[in-house]
Amino acid sequence: MQRALLQFFKPENYFEVREAFIKAGRADLIGGCDGLIPAQPPKEALEARRRQANNAVRGDHYHTVANPTAGEEPGERGAEPPKTGYRPGRNTQKRRQGKRNNGGAVPRP
Repeated sequence: MQRALLQFFKPENYFEVREAFIKAGRADLIGGCDGLIPAQPPKEALEARRRQANNAVRGDHYHTVANPTAGEEPGERGAEPPKTGYRPGRNTQKRRQGKRNNGGAVPRP
């Protein structure tokens, strides 16, 4: 938090600086003419927070919904990504031998 206060001018530190000012009882330094940081967060601060949140859950989170009627516990379904694709039972899952999409070109002998 001290590093963020020393670097209050960096947009990435906006939320830490704002929290530190509020905890220190210096909310008067937020926004206005005499404020060190603006009242509304800059676009860079929002993007930095979004990146930080995405990195925190990357590879760690897999959205699942349990089906209690099938006896599934929360977190069981989809614990590992499917190996066959999104809809494994669909008709187009396996390539049909007779049909190939080669852009309208004449098939080679």
